[in-house]
Amino acid sequence: MIPCKKCLLADIDYDEYAKSLLEYIAAVPEEKRADEQLYRQRLTVCKQCDELVNGICAKCGCYVELRALKPKMYCAHEQKKW
Repeated sequence: MIPCKKCLLADIDYDEYAKSLLEYIAAVPEEKRADEQLYRQRLTVCKQCDELVNGICAKCGCYVELRALKPKMYCAHEQKKW
């Protein structure tokens, strides 16, 4: 499912939306993702950050599970936590 770019929060089926994000993450080919250990380390850092709100980084607006998945990405926080 591709998220609707014209929907308001009140219109979103959150269970379906979360499911589609997880499906997207699972579909990213191995050669285009950070190795599992690095990915988990990044998510651990994000989970401890005060800027994490419902899986979204308040600094940049990304879904941290998607940003952490990409090998050449970095933390958007001023302190570049990873």
